[in-house]
Amino acid sequence: MPQELGRLFAIFGIILVVFGVLFLVSGKLPWLGRLPGDILIERKNFSFYFPLATSLIVSIVLSLLFWFFSRR
Repeated sequence: MPQELGRLFAIFGIILVVFGVLFLVSGKLPWLGRLPGDILIERKNFSFYFPLATSLIVSIVLSLLFWFFSRR
């Protein structure tokens, strides 16, 4: 039980570090959040943004990371 809990904390820590780095470099990566497939609707008093392509890429990367760490 303590080993499993430690492993879980380590995985969550890695995820937090990855998200932290993404937030730090997101301003330096102009294409992040503006990929083809991201939905942007702008009207006079309304704007709607849904990062569909960005969400798919993040989902694939996280799935691969979880798959890699679950194999061990």
